[in-house]
Amino acid sequence: MASATALTTLPDRAGVEPLHSDPLTAEAPHTGSLARRMMLIAAAWISVLLLLGGVALDRTISGQITRNYDEQLGYVLNAMIASTEVDPYGDVFFNRPLGDQRFLEPNSGMYWQIRGAGHDDYASRSLWDRSLESKPHVDTQPHTYNSLQFRDEPLRVMERTIILPGSETRWQFTVAASRKDLDQQIRRVRSILSWSFLVLGLGLFIMAGLQSWYGLGPLRRISRAIQAMRASGANRLTEPLPLEVQPMVEELNDLLAHTERQAEEARTHAGNLAHALKTPLTVVMNAATAHAPDLAET
Repeated sequence: MASATALTTLPDRAGVEPLHSDPLTAEAPHTGSLARRMMLIAAAWISVLLLLGGVALDRTISGQITRNYDEQLGYVLNAMIASTEVDPYGDVFFNRPLGDQRFLEPNSGMYWQIRGAGHDDYASRSLWDRSLESKPHVDTQPHTYNSLQFRDEPLRVMERTIILPGSETRWQFTVAASRKDLDQQIRRVRSILSWSFLVLGLGLFIMAGLQSWYGLGPLRRISRAIQAMRASGANRLTEPLPLEVQPMVEELNDLLAHTERQAEEARTHAGNLAHALKTPLTVVMNAATAHAPDLAET
């Protein structure tokens, strides 16, 4: 019963963790992958630069397309002003027709209108039963803006206020065009930019990965050289390596040389100790063999 009780009170050795681990076999701690860190930094910079570059390029090209569109409206507006005269009744008319046929087609997407206080609007046939709405104001220079006054047809509008010869009325010249063509051009450019930057970003990511793999190649060569050195029994790393890792190789060779010197000193010390113990042990062995009476003292 006592032995059974003792057996039941013994701790379960299988569940007890060792108090000390072997430092030679313990896994060395690390701070993560160097290649992953380089890829994350490269990916962050590539993403930021592509984003900023894409936004800047999109605004530049979209702005240039819009300015070209506005220049076409400006040509029409200048042609309207140059062709406008005042009749004896004080109303305006064109002394020659505008060249764009779309002004004669109802709802064609190109419109013009001349408005003056106290006079009926003089408008293109393309407006049909509609008119270009605008608050009374004075624009001595061409004024361009976007308008949503027509349902399902956003407009790009340019206005200018002119006092014609022979009239004291401030005439507001307005030309408008549907933004359909303009928006299609901008969407087409943005689509090209999106695909281009996507391909460019993918290529840069692949290049960054290859650069990381190639750049870390010397470290892999050092690892293989250490394995070969351990297998062959060599005590130095002699493989040529880049300048950036050469200091590490020199430090490793110095460490190996220091370890070799320590081992040689340990062997010398052990030899000296064995030699120092050999003579007394020989005396004791001889005295014991000869059954010397003073063996105890010896």
